[in-house]
Amino acid sequence: MKPLRVEFCGEWYDIEHPADFHIGRESDLVIDDNPYLHRRFLRIYEEFGMWWLGNVGNLLSATVSDATGQVQAWLAPGARLPIVFPELQVLFSAGSTTYEFTIHAPADYYASAAMATDDGGSTTIAPVMLTSSQRLLIVALAEHVLRQSSPGRGEIPTSAEAARRVHWSMTTFNRKLDNVCEKLDKIGVAGLRGGKGNLATNRRLRLVEYAVATRLVSAEDLYLIDRNDEEHRPAPDAAAAEA
Repeated sequence: MKPLRVEFCGEWYDIEHPADFHIGRESDLVIDDNPYLHRRFLRIYEEFGMWWLGNVGNLLSATVSDATGQVQAWLAPGARLPIVFPELQVLFSAGSTTYEFTIHAPADYYASAAMATDDGGSTTIAPVMLTSSQRLLIVALAEHVLRQSSPGRGEIPTSAEAARRVHWSMTTFNRKLDNVCEKLDKIGVAGLRGGKGNLATNRRLRLVEYAVATRLVSAEDLYLIDRNDEEHRPAPDAAAAEA
């Protein structure tokens, strides 16, 4: 078996045969002392001549995607998937914090990179069309994750904090959040449907995980926050009059 490497917060971990590598609060890779995080949450191991990523927790889920964001999976408790891409991005949330690490395999480990596009060169997943305000909402929720110089951890704001960040009322924010979640739910994104057993907090965290993992938003979209701040900044004459 060819070795794997895991990158978290700028640190590298080598995984070689016959490794059984765990990730969590008290594991081979210690993510954080966050009490909401399982002691052992994810497991990287060998089976059937392949490397696998398994969710050995009983509560948290993880969002997994390839380097392009075109292939995405939701790894629920008890689920597992083979590591078949040269680079695999893993995001998950515990409490109000979202974590991110990357699994690196030798280039073209399973010669799967060429399958990311069809014969015409277009992506295999149709892009999600967002309005400018919907994109701004997602960027506001994912801002701390997107601003990281080295992917690792980022705090997800509450709805009230995010609403203030974009200068919206709570009514406006919640309506737009509902619209975004409904749009993504209709194309099959799991974990965004409201109702019993799915709190607003869970929807926000899942939205950030999906949006970052699939490159629906990126650091290049952070200008939307700055532009929105500029649009809501009082005119010089108005500011002087208030003073």
